[in-house]
Order: sequence, then structure tokens, then C-alpha cells
Amino acid sequence: MGAGTPTHRGEAVTVIRRVVLCLALLAGCVAGGAAQASAPRCNSRILILSAMPVELGPLLAQTAGRTTVTYDGHDFYLGRLRGRDVALALTGIGPVNATRVTRSALAHFRCGSRSGLSAVVFSGVAGGDAIGNVVVPTAWTLDAGRHVVPADRRMVANARRVARTNVALERQAPAGDPACGCVISPDQVSTVAVTTTPRVEVGGTGQTTDPVSGKALPCVPGGGDVLGCTPCLMQEQAQRDAPALVSGAAAFVDPAFFAGYSSPVEESSKYVVEDEETAAVAVQAVARHVPFLGIRAVSDGAGDPLGLPGFPVQFFYYRQLAADNAARFTMALLSRL
Repeated sequence: MGAGTPTHRGEAVTVIRRVVLCLALLAGCVAGGAAQASAPRCNSRILILSAMPVELGPLLAQTAGRTTVTYDGHDFYLGRLRGRDVALALTGIGPVNATRVTRSALAHFRCGSRSGLSAVVFSGVAGGDAIGNVVVPTAWTLDAGRHVVPADRRMVANARRVARTNVALERQAPAGDPACGCVISPDQVSTVAVTTTPRVEVGGTGQTTDPVSGKALPCVPGGGDVLGCTPCLMQEQAQRDAPALVSGAAAFVDPAFFAGYSSPVEESSKYVVEDEETAAVAVQAVARHVPFLGIRAVSDGAGDPLGLPGFPVQFFYYRQLAADNAARFTMALLSRL
């Protein structure tokens, strides 16, 4: 047959239709790829807060791929911890500082109209029943029980499950790195062992107090693992906070600070732990419908073989032990959140 026969014309039309269809599909793929590229994925993170460098240090040391972002003058350390995307930050000591940093995180970590934080966890030390114990209250109060903020029920349930896995908690107190010299690991030099066996306790109400009456205590550049402005791993950044040195140091001369901060919980107390930050963080998280859990390990309480006179002496001696235990439980919990 000739080139102009109906059969060849029909075949030509079919080929043209197929080419047009392929071009349309290709255009759709390109457009779809462009749309996907123009809408970057928003990673939801777990916010982990601590008040002092000694508390955040064990967690930051295990965080992979660390980068730093700064919002409202506060550093947030981003990375991966136990398989989870996290943002870690120091709040500083006291409920005023804790409130400010939590508000900043909730405001800046966003995925469009929704929060970019899937949960908020506080990991730190506190006064409690026995040194080294990890306490996970199911509720917190900022005003001596007049108002109570519940911890997230699912997170509490996960904490109970993790507690049953027998998380390895330390009993031997490490010397720590009080000056943030970071020459050796804080865990390499041991001191005494507490007389009780540390355990995880889930339940009860934790209390946050404010012994400095609404003051925002500034950190102290070069203030070590308690009063310092940054985790020991990041001490080179402390110089930018130099103007706060004098006022920051003066704040801790106030006897009210040492009389009230992290005082041990007596046997008759209705609160399972007492600290200066957790309830303030809980109020901010719950108000914005972000799940919250507070994890506190006891730095001053029973079980001291040296018979030290409570806070602040016990705190300074056992702070690293408590911080390590809180961090160990926090990391064990992450895989379930």
C-alpha cells in the first residue's frame, strides 16, 4: 500500500497520540517534582531541656550531627539522639528563665500552622527521696498545689514501660567536670557509691518553687557545669555572654537561693521531687497542646555514705551521678516517643 493509505494514516495518528500522552506524563512528573522541591519537608523534633550544663552535657555528648541555631539569644542544639530528631537547650536556673526559653522554642520551632515540636522533655536533677533515683511525676505544680499540670498520659505510659526494662542506672558517683575543663570524661574518675540502689519511680506530683522571687538569674560565663551559660562541650561560646558575669555571680550570693533551690524532699512531703524549672516548662507546653514529661534524678536525699549536710553540699557532690541517671532514662525513653 502507498504512504497515503488509510491504514498508514491511522498508524500515524496512533503514534502521535502516544507521543502526546508521553509528553503530558513527563510534564506532570516534572511539575510534581518541582512542587515537591518547592515544599521542603518540615522535621518534627523532640525538645529536650535542662537547667544546667551538667544536666544537658550527657545528652549533648550522645547527639549526632550537631548544629546550633539561636532564637531570642538562646542556643538550641539540633541533631539526632537515639534515632530521633531533637533540639536541646539550657533554660538556665529558675522558673522565669525556664518559661522564657520554652516560649521561645514553642514560637520558633514551627511546621507552618502547627508546632514543629512533637514533645517536650525536661531532664535534670532535683531534691528527692534517695540519691540516684529517677523520678517521673505524673503531674507538676508551680504554686504549691493550687494548680496542677498533668504530664502527657501516653508519655507517662511509655515511661512506665521503659522503667520495667531495668535501665542501667549509676550507683558510683563520678567526680564530674565542675570547671568544664573537658580534659577527661566526667565519668572516668569515681568517688563513693550511694548506699541505696537507684531505681525509676513513675507517679506522684512534682513541685517547682522559686526561692528568688521572680528574678531571672543570669548565667555566669565560665561558671562551670552548674552556673555556666553553655554545656561543657560548647564552652567556647561563653565569651559572648561576658557582660552578664558580675550580675550573674552576684545572684548566687543571695542566701535564699541556696536555702530553697533543689532542697531535699522529706519523707512526709506530698511531692515526690522538688526543683525550680519543670512545672514552668509544663505550663507552657500544655497550654500549646504539646505533650510534656519531666524527668528528674535525685541529687540530694537519702543514701549518702558520707553523711553530707544536705543541699547544697550533697548537690555539688552527687550532681553528676544524678544528671547521668536522668540522661540515661531520657535516652531510653526516646525510642518510644
